[in-house]
Amino acid sequence: MKIAVVGATGLVGGEILKVLEERNFPVSELIPVASERSVGKQVEFKGKSYTVVSFEDAIAAKPAIAIFSAGGSTSLALAPKFAEAGIVVVDNSSAWRMDPTKKLVVPEVNADVLTADDKIIANPNCSTIQMVVALKPLHDRYKIKRVVVSTYQSVTGTGKAAVDQLFAERNGDKDAPKVYPHPIDLNVLPHIDVFLDNGYTKEEMKMVNETKKIMGDDSIQVTATTVRIPTIGGHSEAVNIEFEEEYELSDVVNILSNTEGVIVQDDPQNKIYPMPLTAHGKDEVFVGRIRRDESQPKTVNMWIVADNLRKGAATNAVQIAEYLLKHELVETGTLV
Repeated sequence: MKIAVVGATGLVGGEILKVLEERNFPVSELIPVASERSVGKQVEFKGKSYTVVSFEDAIAAKPAIAIFSAGGSTSLALAPKFAEAGIVVVDNSSAWRMDPTKKLVVPEVNADVLTADDKIIANPNCSTIQMVVALKPLHDRYKIKRVVVSTYQSVTGTGKAAVDQLFAERNGDKDAPKVYPHPIDLNVLPHIDVFLDNGYTKEEMKMVNETKKIMGDDSIQVTATTVRIPTIGGHSEAVNIEFEEEYELSDVVNILSNTEGVIVQDDPQNKIYPMPLTAHGKDEVFVGRIRRDESQPKTVNMWIVADNLRKGAATNAVQIAEYLLKHELVETGTLV
């Protein structure tokens, strides 16, 4: 099937190409798309070079699916044009996530909400994705009352310029361009996205609102503090979960161990727990440090780590495309 990757020259776009190749997605024709300044550049896919084309040329080529990773303003302007042409858009930006007419999907959690009528499908925020993969099976069993989450997020979540800033600072280049308001090397910034009137950042409120929408339950109370740290491999989260029902710790571990897309790494005696360094380049969500909250009943603590460019973005989007193909929810030339 024809697949367009919009934003193919960016960090996430490159990861989407890699994931499509690694998962052997049935691409009959790749259409890499980017802004005017990148048109004509080359990208590599399965050992071949492909020329980046314009948005207009991509729509004219009529791909079955277009995976967008080109920013919110681009998605708002162009996703409807792709959709009007009958192309299913899987969008990585925040543009459509809280639109009540659009589905917000993590395949392991709520792919069953998708239908053939969905032409623009939203990919959630990276930090939300990894958290809800672990939360959903526990919610099904114990019903979650409240979640308190603090994140430790990689600079790759900001983009290539942020990675460049980190390494420039590490190499002593004080005059290098900056995307953060303060140094990031040897530092921690409790500030991701813009601050809102309620004192929270936009990133923090994304986690609050997206969790409720994906889980299909507005009664779940969520409060978040999102923090940028000088790491590369992925995002980490300290998550405190209060249930309506009492639980056995061994059952929580067993439920997570048998959840699709989750790998439990919880052997503190042998210093085994999830880390960005070991999650880097992998598609799963890693959970460890699972322990009872001794300060209040029916509450558990855990540590959740995932590669934000993979499961937090590219892999989740490709998994949505895989679900559409498997369940014949998209035109492929032979299937409808």
